[in-house]
Amino acid sequence: MDRYAILTDELRRRCPGMELRENESMSRYTTFRVGGPARLMALPRSAQEAGAVVRAAREMDITPFYLGNGSNLLVSDAGYEGLVIRTVGALDRLEVRGETIIAGSGVLLSVLSRRAWEQGLAGLEFAAGIPGSLGGAVTMNAGAYGGEMCQVVRRVSFLDQAGEPGEMEGETLGFSYRHSAFSGGERLILGAELSLVPGDREAIGARMAELGEARRSKQPLEYPSAGSTFKRPAGQFAAALIDQCGLKGMAVGGAQVSEKHAGFLINRGGATCADILKLAELVRSRVLRETGVELELEIKTLGPCALEE
Repeated sequence: MDRYAILTDELRRRCPGMELRENESMSRYTTFRVGGPARLMALPRSAQEAGAVVRAAREMDITPFYLGNGSNLLVSDAGYEGLVIRTVGALDRLEVRGETIIAGSGVLLSVLSRRAWEQGLAGLEFAAGIPGSLGGAVTMNAGAYGGEMCQVVRRVSFLDQAGEPGEMEGETLGFSYRHSAFSGGERLILGAELSLVPGDREAIGARMAELGEARRSKQPLEYPSAGSTFKRPAGQFAAALIDQCGLKGMAVGGAQVSEKHAGFLINRGGATCADILKLAELVRSRVLRETGVELELEIKTLGPCALEE
């Protein structure tokens, strides 16, 4: 019996009723719709169960991977021979206290921003169309249209590598462009406290509708993708550089540089992880050669994702 089978039995003993999935296809859990099977996936229903999973894994010398909505993730075609802890659909507490929203890491940003609008609270309009969870958004300091999570997140609760609870707030959260103190993946975010401001519901709704229309008109939402594939270079825009190099429409297998928005690599149908990574490398090489700017991937990879020769 291997250690994942032992861990599965142990988790069933410690957390009866918690859902465990073995050899679960990761293509079901990423917005790219790409990825092979994960050896073991746990879906804890509470912070207590999440802590039990992390502690049991640590005892087996297994480092968990923490998965939100998979909207910034590319998983290997071979899958992931490891433990995935998924928070979406589980850690979904959502509570409003005056101008503060307290939410679990599994709450989707679309749900969170809508609740803020319903309560007449402004500050999350930018997040309405981001297809991620709160935990993932905090981890990468997600942002769009001039807004970022660092503008609203005040306190974060988490589990450390030993499965022990902790909190961070203020400068200790380490926010910067697409980065936070949680970006290394050592801590599992349980939830966050967001500080918003009172606003006019009609104005908030109008701004959300405006940004939604901007996304629909400019982004290839009809295809699986992970949003912006590359980080924004200092003083530049990745999409503009890619477009300048005439790369819109360039394809490798089922992966393509979107003809609608050059910053998006999309799955036109049947794309593999290898297709997407090879295309990303071709784009990076061409942009570097023709503009002198080195693009950096914004999406994260999981599993053996080396480029195939």
